[in-house]
Amino acid sequence: MKLNKIAMHLAIAGMLTSLSASALATVQPKEATEATIQANNALYQKLPFADRTDFANAHKGFIAALPQDVLKGETGNIIWDPAKYAFIKEGEKSPATVNPSLWRQSQLINIGGLFKVTDGVYQVRNQDLSNMTIIEGEKGITIVDPLLSAEPAKAALDLYYKNCGKRPVVAVIYTHSHIDHYGGVRGVVDEADVKAGKVKIYAPAGVMAAAVDENVMAGNAMSRRAAYQYGNLLKPSATGQVGAGLGTTTSAGTVTLLAPTNIIDHTGQEEVIDGLTYDFMMAPGSEAPSEMLWYVKEKKMIEAAEDVTHTLHNTYSLRGAKIRDPLAWSKYINAAIDRWGNDADVIIAQHHWPTWGNENILKLMKGQRDMYRYINDQTLRMANEGMTRDEIAANFKLPETLEKTWASRGYYGTVSHDVKATYVFYLGWFDGNPATLDELPPVDAAKKYVDYMGGADKILAKAKTDYAQGNYRWVAQVVSKVVFADPDNAAARNLEADALEQLGYQAEAGTWRNFYLTGAQELRNGVLKGPTPNTASPDTVRAMTPEMFFDYMGVHVDGIKAANAKILLNFDFGDQGKYKVEMENGVLNHTANSQAADADATITMSRDTLNRIILKQETVQQAKDNGDMKITGDAAKLSELMSYMDKFEFWFNIVTP
Repeated sequence: MKLNKIAMHLAIAGMLTSLSASALATVQPKEATEATIQANNALYQKLPFADRTDFANAHKGFIAALPQDVLKGETGNIIWDPAKYAFIKEGEKSPATVNPSLWRQSQLINIGGLFKVTDGVYQVRNQDLSNMTIIEGEKGITIVDPLLSAEPAKAALDLYYKNCGKRPVVAVIYTHSHIDHYGGVRGVVDEADVKAGKVKIYAPAGVMAAAVDENVMAGNAMSRRAAYQYGNLLKPSATGQVGAGLGTTTSAGTVTLLAPTNIIDHTGQEEVIDGLTYDFMMAPGSEAPSEMLWYVKEKKMIEAAEDVTHTLHNTYSLRGAKIRDPLAWSKYINAAIDRWGNDADVIIAQHHWPTWGNENILKLMKGQRDMYRYINDQTLRMANEGMTRDEIAANFKLPETLEKTWASRGYYGTVSHDVKATYVFYLGWFDGNPATLDELPPVDAAKKYVDYMGGADKILAKAKTDYAQGNYRWVAQVVSKVVFADPDNAAARNLEADALEQLGYQAEAGTWRNFYLTGAQELRNGVLKGPTPNTASPDTVRAMTPEMFFDYMGVHVDGIKAANAKILLNFDFGDQGKYKVEMENGVLNHTANSQAADADATITMSRDTLNRIILKQETVQQAKDNGDMKITGDAAKLSELMSYMDKFEFWFNIVTP
């Protein structure tokens, strides 16, 4: 099928267009200090590295290697480079600059290719951040989660066809609302076949609203921070990016979205899909706002979506997202154990590798269940004893039974930031101390700190001593005050960068490593401005309801600039609905199925015209000239409304003010 070229590649789950090596920072990373070497080596004595079970499972069922050609877009841009992480060799001891536990996880994730899970079930792993699962049925195949972008998804399907024979795609299932689980759908199906009923798309209730909400409303800020989380601005190397813990990295191809034809809306909903019986269980508010798990009865297989993986997951994503409920998450896993645990022979997820054997499945699921429940319950216990968010995180310990279980290690989420998220989930950002109720903003506070501590030179002198002693957390914290007080202080920037770098080398979480090392790079070399992503891809825009569109506009209103404006407009989208839109008090409100008799103007256009305007394929003036838009009344009021819209700059500072 023909893939449409879409210039807007990125979306909120953390995808950023790949940058060439020549665009990377010119100041090279430094080596690990003795303190970092000692900290990393200590893990070899603490964790069960002799246990090779995960490696055996990650290799099990191997059929064919991934295609080794670099996958490129129409303009020559790199979408996926299969050799990017070739420096990570299975069986080799970790370099001094990489946490050994993270190195082990990266070795496992790099075991990619086409794999047979059980009879009629296959996975393509490490062709993108997520897995693509292929289930053979009576008439064809069902594809579960067609990766993040269309080009890698097509390559994954071609790999299956080459080795297992060509069968028609009769169904697609989205496990949840994150973009790496639906963005490649146009790479595996043709929209015409979906409209004709030849292909059904199954998804949990609320998936479209959740996908658009996360990808658009706060998309600019999330995508900027996602560049940190996934290390997209770092060179893959032993001193740079080694993966994200959940997968290696994100593809940079065409992000697409097709609306589901069949909605799963309740636990116990049973669907026969291509001759196989699927028993669905809803899990909203766990790893995603809209998510579901299921059991394929004929295969005795649990599909855990992203709720049971081989890592402690995020209950809060560092890129920014609504906090997830660890208690609900644990209860969903417990319900899945109760529902399917006694019968299952294999459990798969849309990241990492499967687990076979009923005893092993139950052990994995119970460990994951108890980990999220423990974080929930113990955070609340400590909070009820009067401890604050940061005090709880600093003193929180997992029991040894969980701490020494590989699947409980924090490669993507961490105990620290999941505990802090749980505190905020229940109690909010305020710790109860009135001194923290209305603190000075960062720059103002930093100047005071530096002044009270005797000036930048004295702080840096003491910080260098701490750095020599390996106290990198404190050095980063205190020197950041100097940087915010005086961002041109090169000595401070370099010292903070050195401290962040060592913290990155010690980090077990791929996400933390990427944040630390990207911060260090920007302190040394400034903000690297690569191709700017736009989270509102054409398919995402088309998926927006008019209500979502007006909410999206509201986020862009400069409230102070529009404070005294009074505008009343009617929008008529024909069979897509009529809306009354009011601007007053710097706020944009809208009312569905309503038209104001005293409106300043009425704007009539089709939804397709609105989409073209949003995507900048047509201007308002062009739409009017072409007859695609009709305005009756005071047309200047629409222009006035648009004049209050703020434009978001993508490359805002993070480690400097």
